Amino acid sequence: MAELETRELEYFLALADELHFGRAAVRLSIAQPALSKAIRRIESRLGVPLFLRSSRHVELTPAGKALREHGRYALDAVGAAVRHAQRAGDIRAHLRLVLKPGGDAGLLSGLLAAYACRPDARQVDILFSGPADRADFLHDGRADVGLLYAPFDDLDGLAHETLHTEDRVAILPAGHRLAGCAAVRMSDLEGETLPRWKGVPGDDGTGPEVADVVQMLQMVTVGRMVGVLPRSLVEPVPAGLVRVPVTDAPPSRVVLAWTEQDHRPLVASFVAAALKWHENGARSDVDGI
Repeated sequence: MAELETRELEYFLALADELHFGRAAVRLSIAQPALSKAIRRIESRLGVPLFLRSSRHVELTPAGKALREHGRYALDAVGAAVRHAQRAGDIRAHLRLVLKPGGDAGLLSGLLAAYACRPDARQVDILFSGPADRADFLHDGRADVGLLYAPFDDLDGLAHETLHTEDRVAILPAGHRLAGCAAVRMSDLEGETLPRWKGVPGDDGTGPEVADVVQMLQMVTVGRMVGVLPRSLVEPVPAGLVRVPVTDAPPSRVVLAWTEQDHRPLVASFVAAALKWHENGARSDVDGI
């Protein structure tokens, strides 16, 4: 069976990204002839051409496109495996928790306090993600556990436990036609401009692109759009805005997530502390959210 070394895959992916031998060689800090030789060796080993070359042009063949897609996942997986192995052997390693700014639904301080009571507790480093990459932090080993929102975050390949379930609310300017309603349905928002979330595939928003909740709230304030969010992301409600429950919007769940293959005591201890805290009535202090 044909096999590629990790370094060879790195060479291929650099050229697949740059489509220029000179730029790829600079990126890899190797000589261009060495890169050319490595690519020929890869193609010979696989038995298929990966690039179409001319004096002015380099492009991927269908085989090259397939290797680029799957090879990147493979290289990321190798990197994540190395990082997990290194951290598993480091008895001083901190626990890294990823969440989006303001995206803890009031859970974070209680979680940290519950974990700190365990005899094997480590220092917890808080990492803040972008609008849609919390799962990436877990898959590539940048974080050990994360607070994610379901169904908005991709939970494929992740183990997870629900810590909080909440309704979703429409965020409207105070003068909006629906601002005085006790509740609305999704059909009531038809024709309204909704945000396009940066980095979120399949998003069906029609309005300006926003990268986070703060940007969205600013756009709602000036009347450029309305939004639908989990209730806890709009607590407190900014001046000039109102939030109205959306009765038929699927509920939002805040989940504690980690990779399915990660069985390190470091992670297991934090999960156990979170679940015990949750079972003992963790929500009592945020029931008003």
